[in-house]
Amino acid sequence: MASKATMLTVPGPDGDREVRISSPDRVLWPQLGLTKLDLAHYLVAVGDAFVRANGDRPVSLQRFPEGVDGEQFFSKNPPKGAPDYVRAVTVTYPSARAHPQMVIDEPAAAVWAAQMNTVVFHPWASRAERSDHPDQLRIDLDPQPGTDFHDAVPAALELRKVLDEAGLTAWIKTSGNRGLHVYAPIEPEWEFLDVRHAVIAAARELERRMPEQVTTAWWKEERGERIFVDFNQANRDRTIAGAYSPRALPHASVSTPLRWEELSETDPRTHTVRSIPERLRTVGDPWEDMHAQPARIDALLAWWERDLADGLGEMPFPPDYPKMPGEPPRVQPSRARKQQA
Repeated sequence: MASKATMLTVPGPDGDREVRISSPDRVLWPQLGLTKLDLAHYLVAVGDAFVRANGDRPVSLQRFPEGVDGEQFFSKNPPKGAPDYVRAVTVTYPSARAHPQMVIDEPAAAVWAAQMNTVVFHPWASRAERSDHPDQLRIDLDPQPGTDFHDAVPAALELRKVLDEAGLTAWIKTSGNRGLHVYAPIEPEWEFLDVRHAVIAAARELERRMPEQVTTAWWKEERGERIFVDFNQANRDRTIAGAYSPRALPHASVSTPLRWEELSETDPRTHTVRSIPERLRTVGDPWEDMHAQPARIDALLAWWERDLADGLGEMPFPPDYPKMPGEPPRVQPSRARKQQA
């Protein structure tokens, strides 16, 4: 029999709100016995930091009605029945279609999304009112088979130097799984394609410096046991788990902002729904001032143009994207060789 609904008091900028949590005892993380109500309490506890990191952005919701081991789906349109403090903004997708997406302005909105069985929050790199112009440059360092989190650490440290040379300040967080996410706040003056080119320029420079440890190869068969710099996460409507977002993994990990000096000693498995509220109370939010001094990407775009002149062209786009100007053929290299034989 389903448990009775409960009301949860959620503090916010406009005072307390009462958010109804139906089926509060529904288990979302079976291995730990963590429930929907536990998730809601987590979002209350981290509310200010969560909204600071993910608020005022279009956000996609990864929802798990039967817990993290069950079926899941993404909500891009706001779920029906949203309260009046949950707003939406219309954004344009790569297909040129436009749809509304939810925007989180206060902790109660995140708690309401959890009531709708959202576990993972995927915010855009742009603000709600300027959704075509990212204010974050994001680089996903993705360990490939045979590598792990600790192999990504040296790549992140060197990437920090690369971005610094281009005039950008890098910020770091765990992905909540095996990888690392490097962000840099930027002036919202460029469209997604320009920011993607800036990311590719940085990724190529990192690959030059660490060719045995890092790769920009889009096709998995070419990556080897290296850290893949996923430049396509910089595309329009491509999102990664937001800072302080839980992940749908058995140990209820959280994508966690770090100070750079913490990185080499961090075990990402220790940053969980259970541990992060205490971390915020004792360590604080390493990303609190991230957007105080946004930078420009002119230097990275100059690197992009330099590489174009040297014969390094456009990189592949995701398979669901329309064919893009200058893009190489979307054919797996081994298959292309067979076709040419």
